[in-house]
Amino acid sequence: MTKVIDVYIDGGFRQSCASESIPITNPANQEVLVNAPYTTMDEIDQAVAAAKTAFYDWRKVPASERARLLMIYQAKLKENQDTIAEILCQETGKTFADAQGDVWRGIEVVEQACNIPSLMMGETAENVARGIDTYSLIQPIGVCVGITPFNFPAMIPLWMFPLAIACGNTFVLKPSEQDPMTPNKLVELFYECGFPKDLVQLVHGGKEQVDALITHKDTRAISFVGSVPVGQHVYRLATENLKRVQCMAGAKNHMVVMPDADKEQTISALVGASVGAAGQRCMAISVAVFVGEAKAWIPDVKEALAKVRPGAWDDDGAGYGPQISTAARDRILGYIEKGKEEGATCQLDGSDCTVENLPDGNWIGPTFFSDVNVDMSIYKEEIFGPVLVAVNSDSLEGAIELINDNPFGNGVSIFTSSGGAARKFQSDIEVGQVGINIPIPVPLPFFSFTGWKNSFYGDHHPYGKQAVRFYTETKTITARWFSSDAAVSNNMTIALK
Repeated sequence: MTKVIDVYIDGGFRQSCASESIPITNPANQEVLVNAPYTTMDEIDQAVAAAKTAFYDWRKVPASERARLLMIYQAKLKENQDTIAEILCQETGKTFADAQGDVWRGIEVVEQACNIPSLMMGETAENVARGIDTYSLIQPIGVCVGITPFNFPAMIPLWMFPLAIACGNTFVLKPSEQDPMTPNKLVELFYECGFPKDLVQLVHGGKEQVDALITHKDTRAISFVGSVPVGQHVYRLATENLKRVQCMAGAKNHMVVMPDADKEQTISALVGASVGAAGQRCMAISVAVFVGEAKAWIPDVKEALAKVRPGAWDDDGAGYGPQISTAARDRILGYIEKGKEEGATCQLDGSDCTVENLPDGNWIGPTFFSDVNVDMSIYKEEIFGPVLVAVNSDSLEGAIELINDNPFGNGVSIFTSSGGAARKFQSDIEVGQVGINIPIPVPLPFFSFTGWKNSFYGDHHPYGKQAVRFYTETKTITARWFSSDAAVSNNMTIALK
């Protein structure tokens, strides 16, 4: 009988009382690895209650002590990086190098969370009025919730709970039901570092569990990463229930290729950014915009993509792994057929991809369309697979207008040797994260991840200084201390005197 993965609720890891569970399969061969329980509503209540109780003590722990524990945690994650990556490979199909990168980008956020004492500093002004001082305190808000996606099961949980914990909060994590083994390992290692029990609760399940956490009377803030429809649902439900919320959603990221760009570097970057991780990244480049004479590079892009092949996680020659599920594979295949039907030129078709000795894997080879227009489904919709589409523009201005008309605003890049073109692009483009000769401009964690438009719903973005604001409240104190000879008089106005 397949093992049911544990939850962490009210003091330790244990088996859920749930009567239903979800099979977690290896997408390279369909082997069932574990089952994940649909955590019961009573267990959800227990998890939130335990987190709320733990909050009252944890919020009083000095920020410097919280930082020291996080330093131990980041060291523990580094020691176990390969172990975590192997678990991640089994349940996502990612190549080992890609899985290591997933873990490392999360470790970088934990390292930044270790700086929390300075990030929690308030402000002080002396003598705002005679004998009166004003100062502010940055304080934690309570029980926070994280709802994370399948495509980065290490990095994105590590975007969330370490920084929330650093700020003095407690946390309930509901990871993707498609790959929960990696988050379980992250929480296991967390508690090996000496953190008090119940700071992080871990539950599994689907929509019902998500909705219960969002609407629970004792949860204060919701962090979400996932698709646009689910992100919109989470945002609406959270705001209707008066919760603080940040939702990172879908994307349709463009790379503008100028004729003066370094051809070899540009094509190499485009290949990796479009089909790396099987295209299952919200920052993947899915549209190449060839400006002017750069369209002559399309055959070279096809040739470079054709050299990439998917394969098993431990195949050193594989460029990427399988799609996360058969449903995801079938959805992507449907888009490929739709692209053909709508009149795009299929330069490279990965629909019939096979991998030796893994006939049941969710494989799709690199796929490349040219002669694409903005009315086609393969341009308008997020495919989330190894499918690159090419559009042409006569000018940089035309490329900027095309991108700004797109409803998404997660990431964009331009490849050029012209400083003037790059500066105009970064100024005029209506996208939150811009790369100049960088294909996937995900900021390091001392900045914030700043998607725009339909790629983000909320006010404060994840990690960096914005996340500290998201996970805290500001309390402002105005104080006067009277001397024994101070004059006494009634102040009948709101003015400070």
